[in-house]
Amino acid sequence: MESYQTNRLILKVLDDSNSCIVTEYINRNVDFFSDFEPLRDKKFYTEIFQKTQLKTDLKFIQDRLMLKLWIFKKEDLNKIIGEITFYNIVPFAFLSCHVGYKLDKDETNKGYMTETLKKGIEIMFNEYGMHRIEAYIREENTSSLNLCKRLNFINEGIAHNFLEVNGEWKDHVRMALINDI
Repeated sequence: MESYQTNRLILKVLDDSNSCIVTEYINRNVDFFSDFEPLRDKKFYTEIFQKTQLKTDLKFIQDRLMLKLWIFKKEDLNKIIGEITFYNIVPFAFLSCHVGYKLDKDETNKGYMTETLKKGIEIMFNEYGMHRIEAYIREENTSSLNLCKRLNFINEGIAHNFLEVNGEWKDHVRMALINDI
C-alpha cells in the first residue's frame, strides 16, 4: 500500500485488513466528529461496514478518482490519529479536486494537520498534476479556516446549503488553492 512520510507522521492508504483500527478511530471520535458530518446509521460504526468502505475506497484510489490517507504518528503505527481525503478528482481540462480532513479529538492543535495537508498538497500537485484544490469549511470552524489561510488557500465565498451536517443543510466557505507552477 502507498505511504508517505512527513517529519512526525506516516500517511498511508489502507485496505480492508485494517478495518479494526479504522473502526476504533471512528468510534473514539463519534461525538467530536458529529458537528461536521452527516447523520450516520448505526451500521456505519461497525467493523463490517468499515471493511466494505475500505474496499470501495481502495477501488477509487486505484482508479485515481480519490486519494484517502490515514494519519499515524511514526512511533505508533497501530493507532490512527486522523485522515485526509482528496476526492472528486477531475482530470483533463479541470485538473481539480476537493479535500476533506479530520483529526482525532486528542490530537488537535499540535500541527499534525498542517503537516498532513502540506504533504497532501505536494502529492496532488506533483504526482496527480492537479491545478486546483478546494476545501469547503463551515464558517464557525475557525481552526480549519485558519489552517487553509496559512497554506495560502483563498476565500472564494459562501457555498449556500452546501453539505448536510448533523441533519441540517449548512453553508460552507469555499477555499481554493491554485498550483501556479
